[in-house]
Amino acid sequence: MKAKGRLFVVSCLLSFLLVAAIRAQRSVSPTRLTDYVDPFVGTGGHGHTYPGAVLPFGMVQLSPDTRLTGWDSCSGYHYSDDVIYGFSHTHLSGTGVPDYSDILFAPTVGEIHLQARDGEDTRRGYASRFSHRNETARPGYYSVLLDDDKIKAELTATTRVGLHRYTFPRTDRANIIVDLQHRDRVLDSSLRVVSQTRIEGYRRSQSWARDQVVYFVAEFSRPFTEFGLARDDRLIPNARQAQGTNIKAFFRFDARDGAPLLVRVAISAVDLDGARRNLAAELPHWDFERVRREADRAWERELSRIVVRTPNRDQLRNFYTAMYHLMLAPNVFADVDGRYRGRDFKIHSARDFTYYTVFSLWDTFRAAHPLLTIIDRQRTLDFIRTFLAQYEQGGRLPVWELAANETNTMIGYHAVPVIVDANVKGITGFDRELALAAMQRSAESDERGLAGYKQRGYVAVEDDRESVSKTLEYAYDDWCIAQMARFLNKKEVERRYLQRATYYRNLFDRETGFMRPRRRDGSWLAPFDPREVSAHYTEANAWQYTFFVPQDVNGLIDLMGGPKSFAHKLDELFATESTLTGNVPPDISGLIGQYAHGNEPSHHIAYLYNYVGQPWKAQERVRQIMRDFYKPTPDGLIGNEDCGQMSAWYIFSALGFYPVTPGTTLYALGSPLFAEATLNLENGRRFTVRAQNASDEKIYVQSARLNGRRLDRSFITHDEIMRGGTLVLVMGARPSTRWGTVQVPTSRIER
Repeated sequence: MKAKGRLFVVSCLLSFLLVAAIRAQRSVSPTRLTDYVDPFVGTGGHGHTYPGAVLPFGMVQLSPDTRLTGWDSCSGYHYSDDVIYGFSHTHLSGTGVPDYSDILFAPTVGEIHLQARDGEDTRRGYASRFSHRNETARPGYYSVLLDDDKIKAELTATTRVGLHRYTFPRTDRANIIVDLQHRDRVLDSSLRVVSQTRIEGYRRSQSWARDQVVYFVAEFSRPFTEFGLARDDRLIPNARQAQGTNIKAFFRFDARDGAPLLVRVAISAVDLDGARRNLAAELPHWDFERVRREADRAWERELSRIVVRTPNRDQLRNFYTAMYHLMLAPNVFADVDGRYRGRDFKIHSARDFTYYTVFSLWDTFRAAHPLLTIIDRQRTLDFIRTFLAQYEQGGRLPVWELAANETNTMIGYHAVPVIVDANVKGITGFDRELALAAMQRSAESDERGLAGYKQRGYVAVEDDRESVSKTLEYAYDDWCIAQMARFLNKKEVERRYLQRATYYRNLFDRETGFMRPRRRDGSWLAPFDPREVSAHYTEANAWQYTFFVPQDVNGLIDLMGGPKSFAHKLDELFATESTLTGNVPPDISGLIGQYAHGNEPSHHIAYLYNYVGQPWKAQERVRQIMRDFYKPTPDGLIGNEDCGQMSAWYIFSALGFYPVTPGTTLYALGSPLFAEATLNLENGRRFTVRAQNASDEKIYVQSARLNGRRLDRSFITHDEIMRGGTLVLVMGARPSTRWGTVQVPTSRIER
């Protein structure tokens, strides 16, 4: 009996410990998708992301600024830095050109300093040292301890309002510095003290955007005891308003009670009334924790559009951080009343849609926008209606639009494939006739090498820089125009642009097997090295751009001598040495042979194996890219995040399919990461991808079934996804040379 009693006691104790262990594990295990997001991913290296508080596609991006100049200052924050200048309200995610960081607020204690620092001395300035040990970021929330004055700074946001919470040491000299000169060249600015708790102002600045306008209204949760306005770093006696190109201010508070100081800041690109309305509509209270919870819920809703199942925590962090980055841009640009600043710089009202800004289209037409045609069709429609409004108000579709400014950065007219891709995927609610007219307006311009392109069928080296890349991308965009014309039964327009879609052939040199720069007289530019990064290619070389013919992959295969020769060329791309010559920018990174995943021209290439009946090679390369170039660390991105494109590639590839040719309804199948991934579609249906046996070793598709029926092809269609259902891929450790060997069915473009 005694032995049985002891056994019973031991058994109870073990049961208790087991239950306690399970509860402990649950207490630290993520229970929400937002727990898997790490906003610090991409803030190191050259990812150019920021860690601050923002809502999905939000107007406000409230984030710390740690760097003022240089290429790695594009987002305002770099993980290698140890000084925070303050917290500004606009930021760009993953771009290759710096801008934004508007309306800086910086908390300090004690003596007033209107300069950020004195040399390296942050104690003689409003900047502060900080440590990553005391820094936290998650969707919709950021916090850090500012070491110099021991101030805890916390940030959260609504769509158009940033909410700050500062916990000072007990002092009667707690300060907020407002710096309207911060970072960019200021064209004009103004700040007015409205009351002891409210200030208002605006800032016009010039950087990447030639004339960016931001109005702001800020309210403090307690009255300030002192304040001062400065112009050109000199305090103006008794001033309640100041205007100029170097306006700063300080506001002092009594914080001896230990209660936090809150600041709510609304912005608008329209006017002060817009900022006031945004504040009144979105944040009429001071409940920081409520705003933080609502921000988390907003992100949880968006992330839940795709739910994946895997025991691999790193893969979950990579995936949901990629989803998060995908949804940081474009950004809402209309106020709560629908007003926005148009491309003509006049104020307009958006009726029945939301107007956006920040369109990195050279990047995002490839995968980011196609992904949104599946999981966010309503927002995709808003983007298209924004494009058409910009055409009507600014004279053409956006190229790289930023805050009502056309920057003309990058090449092509890639608003076209975004519109056409949405159209072929059944997104309605926009004026298609107007869209076609807008497309033709871009294509019939004589700028950026188009005059020569139309005249002789290619952009010559004498016509413009980046002549090879422009020819290839114009040809693809023209094919997209032909698809819209076909939809509208415009036969002559379709014929004209299909002819232009074949112009890529004029730059293919059969002797070398590459797309080469050509002179006006038809001769090839020599000497020629396919590894050379030169002025004739856009952030790439001949190796990378030779494969950019998404509109006519079979035609390109023919040019290269057929499927076997094409597959051999792909093999050579990935296997050749990675040495680059010429003027190599840091954008060209993530090299496997001459494949460069760190920049967009390479993103579709691995999937081209499907087009020559060798999908197992695509599966192997796609898994290699996901494994080597995406890490859940600050330097975990191999290149600029580029407003969601780098992340969209990962999301698609982790799901197991990819849009090689936006403007068609086909997706090439790859090698899914997850045991199960479910897309929760807006039509109420679900599409699930199950990868049986998937692991780090079992990366090759052995067989497939779609809705219970055998699937022998290496592609699926958009309609198959949107109808809902289940795709089952059986994975194995060895390549299957029998599954999916039928080429992807794309028709050749006839001359």
